[in-house]
Amino acid sequence: MREDPADAELPGHKLLVRAGYVRRAAPGVYSWLPLGLKVLRKVEQVVREEMDAIGGQELSFPALLPREPYEATNRWTEYGPNLFRLQDRKGNDMLLGPTHEEMFTLAVKDMFSSYKELPLTLYQIQTKYRDEARPRAGLLRGREFVMKDSYSFDVDDAGLEAAYQRHREAYVRIFDRLGFEYVVVHADSGAMGGSASEEFLAVSPVGEDTFVRCEASGYAANVEAVVVPQAPPVDPAVVASTPAAHVEDTPDSPTIDTLVAQANALHPRVDGRPWTAADTLKNVVVLLTHPDGRTEPLAVGLPGDRDVDAKRLEAQVAPAQWAPFEEKDFAAYPMLAKGYIGPAVLGLEKASGIRYLLDPSVAEGSAWVTGADEHGKHVFDLVLGRDFTADGTIQAAEIKEGDPSPDGAGTLTLARGIEMGHIFQLGRKYAEALGLKVLDENGKLVTVTMGSYGVGVSRAVAAVAEATHDEVGLCWPRALAPADVHVVATGKSQDVYDQGELLVADLEAAGLTVIYDDRPKVSPGVKFKDAELLGVPTIVVIGKGLAEGTIEVKDRRTGGRRDVPVERTVGEVLAEVRGDAHPA
Repeated sequence: MREDPADAELPGHKLLVRAGYVRRAAPGVYSWLPLGLKVLRKVEQVVREEMDAIGGQELSFPALLPREPYEATNRWTEYGPNLFRLQDRKGNDMLLGPTHEEMFTLAVKDMFSSYKELPLTLYQIQTKYRDEARPRAGLLRGREFVMKDSYSFDVDDAGLEAAYQRHREAYVRIFDRLGFEYVVVHADSGAMGGSASEEFLAVSPVGEDTFVRCEASGYAANVEAVVVPQAPPVDPAVVASTPAAHVEDTPDSPTIDTLVAQANALHPRVDGRPWTAADTLKNVVVLLTHPDGRTEPLAVGLPGDRDVDAKRLEAQVAPAQWAPFEEKDFAAYPMLAKGYIGPAVLGLEKASGIRYLLDPSVAEGSAWVTGADEHGKHVFDLVLGRDFTADGTIQAAEIKEGDPSPDGAGTLTLARGIEMGHIFQLGRKYAEALGLKVLDENGKLVTVTMGSYGVGVSRAVAAVAEATHDEVGLCWPRALAPADVHVVATGKSQDVYDQGELLVADLEAAGLTVIYDDRPKVSPGVKFKDAELLGVPTIVVIGKGLAEGTIEVKDRRTGGRRDVPVERTVGEVLAEVRGDAHPA
């Protein structure tokens, strides 16, 4: 394609479609065309080799699955609208597999009964299905995608820890081979459950995930997994000296900015310092929808200089989903004064009955300016513990550049990434739900402990495309390129095409894969642009130089070109593909 597809957002996505690697079939669903399939298979092979190297055994479960195992683990309900559900002609409930923990667990339960048969690692490379509400970014956020998922089965926690480390090391090798910058971060286990959890993120400005790093300590975490420590309580002497809470007029101040302006204009601080957003307590009410359809409001209190982070809140309330409070929701709770909501009405035991959770940075004994539950009024010097309480805390406030690292060793920097792999120590959640037990060395039945380890295989194709393209096309690393060499024959002379045929035959006889552009009626300029668009690492041009006995060899990434004698072309190309020095 000469023009960017209208539905493509990201540069790599546009190039994958334009170059004929993938083609959109429906929102979030893509066909793999011949070139794209070659790249996908190479990613699969890298993953397969490293999984086999740690003793993994490959199998393949169906994508069409029965309801019953997912009912047993409650994920038929917990997955909510993200699950593709259907019925067969007999009315039996089925689903398209979003992930296969249940199937792996049941397979091991059916086939193994003794500790002597463990440890065990099984994996598959399989198509998964999730009904994303907003599929976007091409292969990065689709409704059908290819994933490697593996599972370890051990008798005890020590075995699980060892299996987790083996997978972690294998993942490092996988992503090193795939050839893009990545970082390993602490992650939230979410609906998967379990204890330890880490993500492998491809560092990319177009990534959907935000992560933090502390250069001083090496700490790294997805923002959802950052645990802000509880602020220490304020000195009781300071609390005792804080004036009693008092309600003041603050007309036309439904936002933090307008509140700060009105507070400074009408109610300046006695110490002369101006009020700032950090002095205010923002109370945000959202509506939770649980997988069974039940809804409930939730109030989050946080300093006014912070916003609620959508992903952090999502991780905290999962498997429920959240949405902003709308006018109809406020109408159902008339005690909530929109723009002026305060703690006085919030809490399970208060007038609203709405659960009220505070950001842990709100310290016991701290004083705030916050809503007075009446339009045009705010309360000043409202002290936590003295004047109001909450039902608990929640890690939902945004993390900012320069925030202190949770490990106390420095400050945080923020970056974006694409989730490429996720490893979990699942523990016994699924084994207990599905009755996976084996006899231990004492002849006693024990519940097996599991680990879960995923790699986004089709997503890796997109991540590499985003990370390695340039302004004119794709630039595949050698390990993933759809071919070793792209041979371009230009001009009208039959000698050029005859030499092209000979060269392609010799390269293939030497074990290389070749794309050969021998289109007779296409101009050299179009062929060169197509070669740059396709992104094969080595481009060989047979054209005008043939009359002088030379052929051009070009490095796609660097743009470097050199003319080599015809008789040395195969040797030169072989050396380049294999990473050897150019032969003398």
